[in-house]
Amino acid sequence: MTFLDVLPTMLLIALALVMLGLGLSLRIDDFTRVLGQPAALALALLLQLVVLPAVCFGIVVLFGLSPAYAIGLLILAASPGGVSANLFSHLFGGNVAMNISLTAITTVLSIVSMPLVANLAIGQFAPAGPGALPVVPLQFGKVLQVVAVVLIPAGIGMLVAARRADFAARAERPFKLFSIAVLAAFVLVAIVQERHLLIASLASLGPAVVLFNLVSLASGFFLARAVGLDRSIAIAIGYEIGIHNATLAMYIALSVLGSVAIGLPAALYSISMYITGALFGMLVLRRRGSLRGT
Repeated sequence: MTFLDVLPTMLLIALALVMLGLGLSLRIDDFTRVLGQPAALALALLLQLVVLPAVCFGIVVLFGLSPAYAIGLLILAASPGGVSANLFSHLFGGNVAMNISLTAITTVLSIVSMPLVANLAIGQFAPAGPGALPVVPLQFGKVLQVVAVVLIPAGIGMLVAARRADFAARAERPFKLFSIAVLAAFVLVAIVQERHLLIASLASLGPAVVLFNLVSLASGFFLARAVGLDRSIAIAIGYEIGIHNATLAMYIALSVLGSVAIGLPAALYSISMYITGALFGMLVLRRRGSLRGT
């Protein structure tokens, strides 16, 4: 068993603790306000379910990726928002309640959308006949896993905040610092442990993965702002669209399709998204500061 095999499990455990901390800063009113913004929900779902897979297909064709990498990147594009999106949104001023709501919705929808996109990609890029890749089944188990990691810890945090507001106020900052430490630690450890595997695929796959990540982040934020949505909502949508559930994509590649090569886009993405996500957040904060100064 390699580090790449255990990385998703380690991330799920750590991010469950992060979600507990995020829950400390949330109230029921945050979610009722989200439900009162149908335009934001509609835009996010349109980007997630339709626009991003189409954009990803264009990137695959543009870079001429191999069949395995093309299928892997399209599976990643069809994956729902990851729990790390909630973390980034929390760190950079996004509406975390919007993120959690969108993560829950897109995760449920992914039981249909991910197999659909995966099988279309397999039909387009993988040869038929003996040894052909299998049809991707609906991943109810992984959906439940993500729901558990996102909703249950956040719910516990919200319950604590409702009953012990003083404790929640004191604990919120330490949990935010913990979140930053989690990001830095996993980026560093993942790069060190899997440097040979990642370097081998970096030249052919890296530019496509990074471009897809940047287009995802930018489209979510700037399109949301272009239609007049609040900055915190735009940040939330940007991260929800830009930070995908690489764990779920890797699970389908490794456990369902039995292909390490198909899992490499998600593996590379699971590292690069922390770098691009942090840089994007700092850019947004800097842009807000420059606008205030004018």
